[in-house]
Amino acid sequence: MKLPVATDPDDRTWQDYANCLGVDPDLFFPERGASTREAKEVCRGCIVRTQCLEYALVNSEKFGIWGGMSERERRRIRRQRALARQAAAAASA
Repeated sequence: MKLPVATDPDDRTWQDYANCLGVDPDLFFPERGASTREAKEVCRGCIVRTQCLEYALVNSEKFGIWGGMSERERRRIRRQRALARQAAAAASA
């Protein structure tokens, strides 16, 4: 089965394949300081986990678990990508 690739930010067809489909959304938006373990467990092994994470990164989702990662973890990825872009720009200059 070929899964849709999240290149168009408006294309959310990948969500039809998500493990979290039908799961209580509150699980993915825990209260501050609450455990994210259960939500991340739902994400583990999900076939569209990468698309979900990319969607959250592209759309700057500030809250919740997306692609098995918390906002703190996504912030780290965004920072790493920004540094890589800067390094690539400096190398090509």
